[in-house]
Amino acid sequence: MKKYCLVFSSLLLLPSAQHALAASTVDLTVKGRITPIACTPRLSSGGLIDYGKISQQDLNVDRGTRLPIKYLQVSIACNAPSRFALRMRDNRDGTATVNSEIYYGLGLDHSGNRLGLYSMSFDPRHTQVDSTTTAYGTESTTGGVAWRTSNLNPIDIGANSYLGFTDTQGSVAGPSAIQELISTVNVAAVINARQNLDLSTDTLLDGSATLEVVYL
Repeated sequence: MKKYCLVFSSLLLLPSAQHALAASTVDLTVKGRITPIACTPRLSSGGLIDYGKISQQDLNVDRGTRLPIKYLQVSIACNAPSRFALRMRDNRDGTATVNSEIYYGLGLDHSGNRLGLYSMSFDPRHTQVDSTTTAYGTESTTGGVAWRTSNLNPIDIGANSYLGFTDTQGSVAGPSAIQELISTVNVAAVINARQNLDLSTDTLLDGSATLEVVYL
């Protein structure tokens, strides 16, 4: 192996003996754990939500237009019971008409105007965890340090918060170890007010997001 010598030249000013005793090094520790557990997420219909053709005449002029609720089945299959949470990354970041981690953008029109937004909500009442018929939702906004008390309220999946499920009601311990999760989710979309859009030609809704499994 070839070795190269790099020489630095400088002048150190030592105003006092106290400063001369200061440490010149600091340690960096890199930690983590590689696990044999693997979980695979799947979406029904290939993850496609298609609203077909929408006439601009059907859009509200001065306020957003809510489109019909669509439904997808989300399934998470693991090769062994595992504690995990879900979050979603917006692949059209910055195009949602409301700035919030639970709203995802629908892209831009020909003039660069924001077309609208959509959200995806998990309902514990429509979620099955392994052989348990009742699951309870929980959420963490601290990267899994602390968890909201588990309950049956629907949860909108966010880009920064962790969303998980447990078989124990009223728990603050976070998600249970799960091998298979199946949930029917609601997708709700809103189109921007017509007066804010350039609809002189066909305009495509272009929402795209990535569902991520976070291992705990």
